[in-house]
Amino acid sequence: MADTEWEAKVKGLLKGELKRRNVSYAQLVDKLAAIGVVDSEPNIRNKLSRGKFTAVFLIQCLEAIGASKLNLE
Repeated sequence: MADTEWEAKVKGLLKGELKRRNVSYAQLVDKLAAIGVVDSEPNIRNKLSRGKFTAVFLIQCLEAIGASKLNLE
């Protein structure tokens, strides 16, 4: 797969987890802040829109929303 395809896959995984838990971007900002990660809603929206973010950001988001498992399919 090309990098753009990997980016789209990762973006879809995180967006899917947010949707399954009914977490909006604004709520994600609050949940991230609760674990000590400060970010703005527009910045998070841009990261997810582009699909370019670090593995650290992905894990922070998953931790913040209470996701203990991630299905890669």
